[in-house]
Amino acid sequence: MTVSVPASTGLQEADWEVDYYSRPVMEPDGRKRWELLICATPPVTAEPSSGASDAPFRFEKRCAAASVNSQWLREALAEALAQAERERQPRPRRLRCWRSSMRPMVQRAADALGLVVLPSRRCFTLIDWLRERERALYPLEEGYLAGPLAPPPQPQRPVALPWPEVARGDRWSWATLPASALAEAAEWSIGFGELLRLPAGFAAQAQAPVPGIRLFSRGRALALAGWLAGLEPVRLEVEGGQLVLEAGLDDRWRLATLTPPEAAAASEVLSWARRDSAGLQFLAVQASERDTHFEGFWMLRDLPDD
Repeated sequence: MTVSVPASTGLQEADWEVDYYSRPVMEPDGRKRWELLICATPPVTAEPSSGASDAPFRFEKRCAAASVNSQWLREALAEALAQAERERQPRPRRLRCWRSSMRPMVQRAADALGLVVLPSRRCFTLIDWLRERERALYPLEEGYLAGPLAPPPQPQRPVALPWPEVARGDRWSWATLPASALAEAAEWSIGFGELLRLPAGFAAQAQAPVPGIRLFSRGRALALAGWLAGLEPVRLEVEGGQLVLEAGLDDRWRLATLTPPEAAAASEVLSWARRDSAGLQFLAVQASERDTHFEGFWMLRDLPDD
């Protein structure tokens, strides 16, 4: 089933995605290099530029392994804020932190600057940047250590929990959208949710299908969308005979039980999207199939954890 595309306007404020961690480069002192990398989540907007730079904000700073602490990080975050001001970039409303092991240190540094920290794996722009650096930068450095750049955010996958009764709708259905439709999503009528810029090179594939699901609730669609907004949805997957929504840092929710043929078909479609459609997915909440307004709409990405 294909989702109808309603028309409206919208504006999305950018967050900062933060990674303070070691890199696969051995320094002369025999210790691994540490870096702070910050990039803004690119806003997806139907409005013209406000005059600020159209290039997403980026900041990088090396840290000696012996200096890794919240004080160094606080000072580096202050430098990033100053750079953003010079570049006419807005002050971030929150910092997305995707590594659970570093969250306490990031939290302490951010608190000192009055910044809000949001534990979230919705750091897709940062992960793409890390992959770019792993491919084109670190291998050229003296002391490069071959191997995976980043371990999984969580060493063990938590058991998926039942979908709460408070968040249940009337029904749900599978759906697909062409990439050309998602490229215009900022013009849709959407309540809660978050959009993504299409990955480089994918936007040109206008008819590339993107899989997702639609949740329907005639009387509680708005409440359902509001509840989902607090989860930081990340991706859909099939585990055994269950359709699972992953969210936050390590939350996992069982959305539905699938028949064996449904589970096999869904696994194939999601695997194909991960391989050939940049891992893009979506999650929509509507009152009914004919409704032209989305109470909730999230673009998701299924990216490897390493």
